[in-house]
Amino acid sequence: MMRRTLAAATAIGLALASNAALADMEAAQRWVDSEFQPSTLSKEEQMKEMEWFIKAAEPFKGMDINVVSETIATHEYEANTLAKAFSEITGINLTHDLIGEGDVIEKLQTQMQSGQNIYDAYVNDSDLIGTHVRYDAVVPLTDWMEGAGKDVTNPMLDIDDFMGISFTTGPDGKLYQLPDQQFANLYWFRYDLFNDPELQAQFKEKYGYDLGVPVNWSAYEDIANFFSNDVKEIDGKRIYGHMDYGKKDPSLGWRFTDAWLSMAGTGDKGLPNGKPVDEWGIRVDGCKPVGSAMSRGGATNAPASVFALTKYIDWLKQYAPPEASGMTFSEAGPVPAQGNIAQQIFWYTAFTADMAKEGLPVVDEEGNPKWRMAPSPRGPYWEEGMKLGYQDAGSWTLLNSTPEERRKAAWLYAQFVTSKSVSLKKTHVGLTPIRDSDIRHESFTERAPKLGGLVEFYRSPARVQWTPTGTNVPDYPKLAQLWWQNVAQAVTGEVTPQQAMDSLAQQQDDVMARLERAGIQGECGPQLNEPREAEYWLQQEGAPKPKLANEKPQGKTVSYDELVKSWQDANAEGSTN
Repeated sequence: MMRRTLAAATAIGLALASNAALADMEAAQRWVDSEFQPSTLSKEEQMKEMEWFIKAAEPFKGMDINVVSETIATHEYEANTLAKAFSEITGINLTHDLIGEGDVIEKLQTQMQSGQNIYDAYVNDSDLIGTHVRYDAVVPLTDWMEGAGKDVTNPMLDIDDFMGISFTTGPDGKLYQLPDQQFANLYWFRYDLFNDPELQAQFKEKYGYDLGVPVNWSAYEDIANFFSNDVKEIDGKRIYGHMDYGKKDPSLGWRFTDAWLSMAGTGDKGLPNGKPVDEWGIRVDGCKPVGSAMSRGGATNAPASVFALTKYIDWLKQYAPPEASGMTFSEAGPVPAQGNIAQQIFWYTAFTADMAKEGLPVVDEEGNPKWRMAPSPRGPYWEEGMKLGYQDAGSWTLLNSTPEERRKAAWLYAQFVTSKSVSLKKTHVGLTPIRDSDIRHESFTERAPKLGGLVEFYRSPARVQWTPTGTNVPDYPKLAQLWWQNVAQAVTGEVTPQQAMDSLAQQQDDVMARLERAGIQGECGPQLNEPREAEYWLQQEGAPKPKLANEKPQGKTVSYDELVKSWQDANAEGSTN
């Protein structure tokens, strides 16, 4: 009797489990059909991937898992749509919180320092890669995927398809973060104005070369002066040749830590970041930071860095709208869409969707953008082989302080929102591509004309020169906050650009000296060089580089259409990862 009862109970249990699995697959089919299109996978391949997620999630059904990211369109789509899909398909109750970028870092730091689990996974910028590899707080994903997390690591993940893997890899060759979204800081310009025959003739007559995409800062400055002081008005509306922001605010620091100095040519050759001196001016010996001031072999206060800050201030005051100097990042962002900015040297591709909305002054009657994005012009200290600009790469990060079962469930969600089943649709929504296969999909070939060069850039071999902050920066939160305070004093005229960069370099070295004394960062922690005359370092090869006799060489431009054609020709020979 007992055996019959036990057998019946087992049969009922198996039937319930089978019904639940069937319900999960039905939910998956519904989402695949209704939301997860287009995809680089066939529907059959998508369902195969969904089946893997369903089976891998079985031990965690009913758990309440909490993750967090900053608030941008891509993450809004994840929080509002993909989190719901994941919960319905897997049975894991997933809450994806959206908060400010600074708040994400604060929560992350608090959990790292306290060991108390606040969130089960974080999307934080790969700018913290140098921090993560030096503190024993983050799970190295390479070890995790091959060890404790192997049973919850998607066999269809295809790590090599991610464009930003080099950004999230430590000096030890291990992957520490999984890219979730990324966007570059590029040059933006009014394609329609640059192709106006009358303006082209005026520019050539004055400067002796063609109006086009500036290759160097000299040309950018000439074009800025041309529109702000020569053209002045178009169709009765004031036009400016430059746009920026300068208010004393933490966002002023992003303007510089987001690789402004690399555009000028501060660091050394090397990708994704200069070695031994990076774009923050920090020198490393192996993996040990040894100084940022010239006296220690760094370049934070070197001639190239001072030149970069000087040009930022000059252009802001001479060529941008008068109100720009009192704006923050978020206030200045929408201004080019209003139609009175001819070019902007420092423009994030995250603004693409907002800049391409029908009805805007910068969009024509057919809904096509009047503007384009292109590679950033480079400063006189820049050399071939150096990074040329910044690329944000918000990336999934797992902490050791998160209990393993919760970490496994959160890792499933991180893989779900970056999986090939959903990533192409997510890229169309947020326009922050992470997979090479997505940006090369035919759906983006069709959409490319509406996106002002975004697709062409991400398909181009040039994209590898735009990278996030690298591993030379030993503690991003502690060092990043120093930048805006020092830069702001130079903007207001309280100190000279040289004094501002001298102060910044000294303060960075002071922080690194404290880290060295604390001895909490292991074998890759700071070990500062003894100070010596800056002239010694200026005579060595590479950064810091001595002051150029001529910091404004002849301006040089290139035709945008010819530039894109050269990319397409290069792509015909094979894709670039």
